[in-house]
Amino acid sequence: MARVLVVDDDERIRRLVSDLLTANAHSVVQAQDGAEAVAKAKAEVPDVILMDVFMPKMDGYAALQAIKNEESTKQIPVVMVTAIGHDLNKKLAEGLGSCAYITKPFSAKEVIDTVARLAQVHNGSES
Repeated sequence: MARVLVVDDDERIRRLVSDLLTANAHSVVQAQDGAEAVAKAKAEVPDVILMDVFMPKMDGYAALQAIKNEESTKQIPVVMVTAIGHDLNKKLAEGLGSCAYITKPFSAKEVIDTVARLAQVHNGSES
C-alpha cells in the first residue's frame, strides 16, 4: 500500500483517480493546484505524487521543480498525468525530475501499475 498525493484542478479527475487508488488499497491525499501540492508534499511526504500539468496558481512543472528542489521531498517519485502528450512536454517533465508521464485519457491499469512500481522503488523494495 502506498500513500499517494493526487494533484489536479479538475475535481472529477481527482475523485476518479483517488477512488481508483483507494479501491486498490492505497491511501490518498489530494491537492487542487501546484502550490497546494508543494505544501502537502512537504507536510505529508507521500510515496508517490500524481500531478496534472496545467493548473491555476502554480502549474505542474513549477510544482515539480519546487518539490525536486526541496531536501525533504526531492526523493518522492512524481508522475505527470496530463492530456498533453507531446514529446517536448515529456522531455521537459523528465528534465525537471518526473519519473513517469501518463497521458489522459489513461487506463486504470496504467495508473495502478505505475503507482505500485514507483512506490516499491521509493520504499527501497527494488533496486
